[in-house]
Amino acid sequence: MRRRAGATLVLAALAWSAVPAAGQGLPVGSPAPAVTVPDLDGRPFDLGTVIGRTPVLLTFWATWCPLCEALLPQYEEAAARFGDRVTILGVNVTVNQSKERVRQYLEEHRPPWRTLWDEEGEAVRAYDVLGTSVVVIVDARGRVAYTGEGQDQDVVGELARVVGR
Repeated sequence: MRRRAGATLVLAALAWSAVPAAGQGLPVGSPAPAVTVPDLDGRPFDLGTVIGRTPVLLTFWATWCPLCEALLPQYEEAAARFGDRVTILGVNVTVNQSKERVRQYLEEHRPPWRTLWDEEGEAVRAYDVLGTSVVVIVDARGRVAYTGEGQDQDVVGELARVVGR
């Protein structure tokens, strides 16, 4: 009995550690970091070229993340509704990823974002991201206006609040 209880505690601890911490990400109102992250072709993309100029939607995703895939219709709706008034960037966290696998995913799903390849973890660290399916919305002043995680986010609603429609 004692051995079973110990194994149960170890399994529970492992399961808990795999769940991203609630409230992860930068606090709402804090300045959004203008880090530079390469795209899939290795070209550096400086977030400072869009932060503080337009609202920015950052999604931290991976090809193997079902929660990320569940959010795709919202990103498509956001792109259709807000067009070039919002910059949408997909930051691939590169865990268990290859550029080839990401390119295949992009070809198949055609998400409405520019993909950044965060192999060095620059954006992940700067935005205090602990997992995938994390969304960060930055307002046009360059401040974090929203952070959330999981498939049950109202990304379009939060973005509408930030854009003003």
